[in-house]
Amino acid sequence: MIGFLNGTLVARHPPQLLVDVGGVGYELEAPMSTFYQLPETGQPVRILTHLLVREDAHVLYGFASEAERQLFRSLIKVSGVGARIALAILSGISVEAFVRCVEGADAASLTRIPGVGRKTADRLIVEMRDRLEQAGSALVQSMPAGVEGSASDEAFGALVALGYRPQEAQRLLKLVADPAQSTEGLIRAALQAAAR
Repeated sequence: MIGFLNGTLVARHPPQLLVDVGGVGYELEAPMSTFYQLPETGQPVRILTHLLVREDAHVLYGFASEAERQLFRSLIKVSGVGARIALAILSGISVEAFVRCVEGADAASLTRIPGVGRKTADRLIVEMRDRLEQAGSALVQSMPAGVEGSASDEAFGALVALGYRPQEAQRLLKLVADPAQSTEGLIRAALQAAAR
């Protein structure tokens, strides 16, 4: 199994990446959430990976964070959800927001992701609830800090509603000096950080 790649980013054409590791070019498929965090081509990069072996191909998937990789590995075990839908889910929603959707049985939010219909959303909620409870602490510990509390959750949701990508909303919330503020305070501080 290939756990990660440390090399130079040669090309990025969503959903595909090309990483040069010691003169060997590795082709990977990655969710958009990973693309948002990639450096420019020609720069060093470290990508966590998952190798999926099928009858007709060996496909290497790349992820910017351990939380994304763990969620991908859990998603591909769900009946009717393959690697393509798992990538679409990770491209359309952050790990934190996905966990909230499953915990809150919010199928409507999941159906907004391209490729996820009502039946798939319902199946994800049922099957992933158990998987998240089993993986629980490992997945939560691997999530980025700054979106755990209810005020942070609300601020995160508000920033996403304002048009920020989930990863950008997380980054802005991490920049807030006092994360114990009210929801309004967090939003104000994050927007001020974005304006700098």
